[in-house]
Amino acid sequence: MIFAGIDAGSRAVKAVLWDDKKEMLLASAVADQGIKPGHLAKKLFSGLLKKSGLRAGSISGIVATGYARNMLSFADAAITEITCHAAGIHKLMPEARTIIEIGGQDSKILRLREDGALEDFAMNDRCAAGTGRFLEVVARQLESSIERLGVLASRSKKPAAISSMCVVFAETEIIGLLSQGIKREDIIAGVQTAIAVRIAALAEGRVRGPVAFTGGVALVGGMDKALASALRCHPTVPECPQLSGALGAAIIAARHER
Repeated sequence: MIFAGIDAGSRAVKAVLWDDKKEMLLASAVADQGIKPGHLAKKLFSGLLKKSGLRAGSISGIVATGYARNMLSFADAAITEITCHAAGIHKLMPEARTIIEIGGQDSKILRLREDGALEDFAMNDRCAAGTGRFLEVVARQLESSIERLGVLASRSKKPAAISSMCVVFAETEIIGLLSQGIKREDIIAGVQTAIAVRIAALAEGRVRGPVAFTGGVALVGGMDKALASALRCHPTVPECPQLSGALGAAIIAARHER
């Protein structure tokens, strides 16, 4: 049977089709979040069906997760992203005991048992300093793109010290650093370090290896190294780190059907 999982996050909507019998991802799609997440999610879902040559009636269940999960009226159920990320990563990386998920507006630390069950978690959804929002602000200030931040950071020889842990104040600090002639790559590397330090503070001893690093920020080059330094561990970025929540939603849909 085939199931769908849709993760309507704060910055992007992710959707997958999962073949439970073959334990195989059939199709996936990611799109930037808009003002109508329900409409966008339905459009993504329809696109996946068309891409896979399937009809809506052939989908045995749909589970929604993420920030806007309750806005997806066509889903059969809405499950918290904490539960879905745990299920998704346990499938992608069953050896993982800790998940570090950094999204556009929040960050999470999840600790898993050997069977994939959630043991403990911590979440930051109030301060943007430990999220992708910080990187978006930096990219705008430096007239760059999120995609290029990793490339620029890799050129850094002397990462700048970013003392402000509030994005609003950090914007002013970055302007000051630029006026001092600090290189863009050093500022970006400094911001990555600041985010990693914020995540380490959120972890508060919860990290236990192996560690999976997921979310959209995991796609930004250099963030894994910054986390490794701050946490004194070596996080692994699984294949398609943005899709773990949607995949977990589809897997949970399959469990409910059994």
